[in-house]
Amino acid sequence: MLLNIKSYIRKPEVAELFSYAVFPDDHSVEKTVSEYENNEAWQLYGYEDGELLVGLTGYEKAGGDLILHHIAVIPENRGLGYGRGMILEIMTKEKPEKVIAETDEEAVDFYRNLGFVVNSLGEQYPGIERFRCVYEVEEEVEED
Repeated sequence: MLLNIKSYIRKPEVAELFSYAVFPDDHSVEKTVSEYENNEAWQLYGYEDGELLVGLTGYEKAGGDLILHHIAVIPENRGLGYGRGMILEIMTKEKPEKVIAETDEEAVDFYRNLGFVVNSLGEQYPGIERFRCVYEVEEEVEED
């Protein structure tokens, strides 16, 4: 189950997870934390397994779109479905028309495997290709 962790964004375990989602230096992590603290529209949720914070995801709603800003799972828990589960829970909670994320080559297959359509944005930083990932949410059909 996802828990709102914005109120304890300054805890070391949150900073550790952010370091997996942004360039892992203190400046980048601090800049990201400040973005969440200063922007009410940006939501931040964590997934706890027992007492362990295994993942986090940060996003905002923009009209019918859900824009995923960050998603991270601690390395020893990757590949166990936590990332997928966090995205599905957020989609259930927020009911977006589409989910949009931008990522690098390292994480692009994660999004592809979830059914996102992936398009290259080209080399956004020297030697680093970025990708726009979009998932169109199908409307649920009500049965009579």
